[in-house]
Amino acid sequence: MQKIKLKKGDVVKVLAGKEQGKSGKILQFSKDRTRAYVEKLSMVKRHQRPDAKGKGGIVEKEGAIHMSNLALVCRKCNSVARVGYRILEDGRKVRVCKKCKEMHDE
Repeated sequence: MQKIKLKKGDVVKVLAGKEQGKSGKILQFSKDRTRAYVEKLSMVKRHQRPDAKGKGGIVEKEGAIHMSNLALVCRKCNSVARVGYRILEDGRKVRVCKKCKEMHDE
């Protein structure tokens, strides 16, 4: 199983599929962490049964996108970045942009 280098709240860009080229923030991951739900991307319609308040109908929500189709967008160089790791003096392991060496875990 491949290590996931993305976290909830990261801004990512879609590399392949119908949403190619668009970017958004990661909202959550699937249970097996092979797919992510990205804000306002890959929208799907779900038919929801009315609850006790009577709310129901056709609801639009985010669909899952496979992790291999997502790449982290660096805050500093504002481009798609590969992610590496660096261990700081205090022992913390942080994610680092391979292009500009910007830290992403503060």
